[in-house]
Amino acid sequence: METYISYLIVGFTIALPVGAMTVEMTKQGLKNGFIHGWAVGLGGMTIDAALIIALYFGLASFLALPFVQLPLWIVGAAFLFYLAYDSIKNADQGISLAGEKPNQSFWRTYKNGILVAVSPGNLVFWVSVFGAVLAKSYSVHEFGFAGLGILTGILLHDVGLLAIVSISRRAMSRKVIRNVSIVAGILLIGFALYFLYEFILGIRNLL
Repeated sequence: METYISYLIVGFTIALPVGAMTVEMTKQGLKNGFIHGWAVGLGGMTIDAALIIALYFGLASFLALPFVQLPLWIVGAAFLFYLAYDSIKNADQGISLAGEKPNQSFWRTYKNGILVAVSPGNLVFWVSVFGAVLAKSYSVHEFGFAGLGILTGILLHDVGLLAIVSISRRAMSRKVIRNVSIVAGILLIGFALYFLYEFILGIRNLL
């Protein structure tokens, strides 16, 4: 139980900094409500859970290889550019104000969460965190508690964030939500450009 509580705090803490996932969750939460914002988070947690299992079975050393990480940077950038384009192009579409039925499907927003989570930054995080856990030679039981603790911490962060977003959207007009969607798209472009920078940097280091 001590392991679970410790890594729950770790999970909550690492989810606090604003990243691409936070931007996408906030955008979907404002446009379509709590459930759709949470769907993005659940999509990300699906990838996180799969990575925890994969890392336990030896994926960490494979993901640490430069020739594996390089394609992930460019793929991650492509996904974020796609989400940014969609966010800006359709900023005034699919908006459902508080009390209205959402126009977006749950599974589409869930898919967006998966696309954001499949990024090298996310993979590197899991390699570093669970590399340390594996280095302590935890048993399967303890490793499972560590993974569950981190996922619970991320879940608590997501629920808290989206609760604030859901309350805030009640006072927002359609125009304000549209503008937030445009800003979210611009931020996603920024993250995508950062991924491209890391890809170019990696290429230079290999030459």
